[in-house]
Amino acid sequence: MKNKWTQQDIPDLTGKVVVVTGANSGLGLESTKALAAKRATVVMACRNLEKAEQAKLEVLAANPNAKLAIMPLDNASLASVRAFAHAFKEKYDRLDILLNNAGLMAIPRQETEDGFEMQLGVNHLAHFALTGLLLDVLTKTPGARIHNTSSSAAFNGRIQLDDLMGEKEYNRWSAYGQSKLANALFATELNRRLQSAGHDSIANSSHPGLVMGNLQANSLAESGTPLLERILYSIGQLLIAQDISMGVLPQLYASTAPDAKGGVFYGPKTLRLRGYPAEQKCNDALDDATLRKRFWEISEELTGVTYAFSAEQTERTPARKLQSA
Repeated sequence: MKNKWTQQDIPDLTGKVVVVTGANSGLGLESTKALAAKRATVVMACRNLEKAEQAKLEVLAANPNAKLAIMPLDNASLASVRAFAHAFKEKYDRLDILLNNAGLMAIPRQETEDGFEMQLGVNHLAHFALTGLLLDVLTKTPGARIHNTSSSAAFNGRIQLDDLMGEKEYNRWSAYGQSKLANALFATELNRRLQSAGHDSIANSSHPGLVMGNLQANSLAESGTPLLERILYSIGQLLIAQDISMGVLPQLYASTAPDAKGGVFYGPKTLRLRGYPAEQKCNDALDDATLRKRFWEISEELTGVTYAFSAEQTERTPARKLQSA
């Protein structure tokens, strides 16, 4: 790995098709700008189409030749995930990079359209379903990559198998840590299964370090603006936070660099808070084969999306009855 890898090191992506979830803001928008600048066709998968259009104009203002497409995707709805996957495969016959980036951070307990705890549903289960539904396109695209944007919250996260949806006890930060650990756990197990099936596709994950942006703003707005968190964010912004152009590097490296590895967790090298991308240790849970297998099975049961690595993709009825929107 290059010691100081930057966006300039992204290889030419002419002819490549990329999907970025949550592409209208934050790390998703920064990734869209960088990937489009390297001549990829970027599909901006967004819930808020008005904001997506504004983001598209921002990208085009900097790069008038950018190849961009907006497609609706609401991670709080499995029906929307399925509709996106179907629409994508109607239009594209390849997918070189799937950047599972969209997410929510530390919000009060809510549920998705399908009855999932919101953070687990949006951050993990939607991406698990989306990846599975696009698996056939990914595995037939040479050298495809699946990347999950995680967080430093994964370092101390825990998968609460006995209360996955926080119905017995809920803490918004613990739920966030669980969802972000789920991102890394999913990528690790997906990569193992891809390699075992003989595919050349790889999956990995990363965290951006401390970057202040829309996630923190949304968390504060949803949570009644906790004073202590506001103070901590202000101190962090002044002393240790890094610009989003640096924070986006781990996911761009993992998604595009020729020497990026599958099954690896990347993040900023300086105190795991800032700096250039490097391989990092995430959480001992990633080494627990029994947990990875069980959580995979639960994810299949909840979403109704069953991965078939050597046969046509299949679906079954989700374990939770779908609720009306």
